[in-house]
Amino acid sequence: MRIVSSIAAMQQLAKKWRRAGKRIGFVPTMGYLHAGHMSLVKRARQAAGKSGGVVVSIYVNPTQFGPKEDFSKYPRDLKRDFKLCREAGVDVVFTPGNKEMYPRWGESLSSPEVKTAKKLGSTESRPTKFSTYIVEEKLSQSMEGASRPAHFRGVTTVVAKLFNIVLPDVAVFGAKDWQQAAIIKRMVADLNSPVKIIVAPTLRERDGLAMSSRNKYLTGDLRRQATVLWRAIQTARTAVKRSKTIPAAKLKSGLKKLIKTELDAKLDYVEFFVPDTLAPVLKVMRGTHMALAVFIGRTRLIDNARL
Repeated sequence: MRIVSSIAAMQQLAKKWRRAGKRIGFVPTMGYLHAGHMSLVKRARQAAGKSGGVVVSIYVNPTQFGPKEDFSKYPRDLKRDFKLCREAGVDVVFTPGNKEMYPRWGESLSSPEVKTAKKLGSTESRPTKFSTYIVEEKLSQSMEGASRPAHFRGVTTVVAKLFNIVLPDVAVFGAKDWQQAAIIKRMVADLNSPVKIIVAPTLRERDGLAMSSRNKYLTGDLRRQATVLWRAIQTARTAVKRSKTIPAAKLKSGLKKLIKTELDAKLDYVEFFVPDTLAPVLKVMRGTHMALAVFIGRTRLIDNARL
């Protein structure tokens, strides 16, 4: 397994593979890998073929975090990540830094450019040569997009950059981030990117909790309370089985009450929508998709499922 941190080196290797006729399977991650990520790697290997190459990127992207979110505290363990990737048969782990991905990111506030900007009344706090972003304007407005403004702008931008660097034939994303996967698919279609997007199933712990790097934050009774997301999904599925259709407002009300039974749980949102378009529905029925976000203590968890 090869570890690459330079954009130029990664592009050079990718071009070499493509000239040799190798298919490239790609799994973009923010690290702190778990079995869910490894299932994506397995799917990427299947898509790339035995003679192809599999690349996993590990990069905690700052532009998709809000000012009060957990960027600085996001779990990181590169040594462990490398071990898991090596065991999974990954060919290349791409680990760029902020200065590679975003030129002059976090430039010193004492720089001449900042002093000039202050004199001109600018409120820009992080001057940078980087000023181009990719914005999906429809699917990104609800759910995560509404709760985390500018989040998806950061996601689409960094994924587009990674596609330009790794040059994959296939990229694999997890279904746990359903809205994100839908937005990436739309971006690829709208921009005519020659990348096939595969959305792999969510992997869960034995008690139903969706695997997530942020599960590390759950200590003591918080871990047990976190299963309320899966219990909410199961409750919605049961309701749909009992009735052909059920008003979305009625089902939301019942799920809010369920989540409130957990002392440290606070609902951010629960939505019902058409799987492909993310269009909200007034009537929930078999085939409707559901997504929710819940704070368990200070940890924000998301989950989704087809009903």
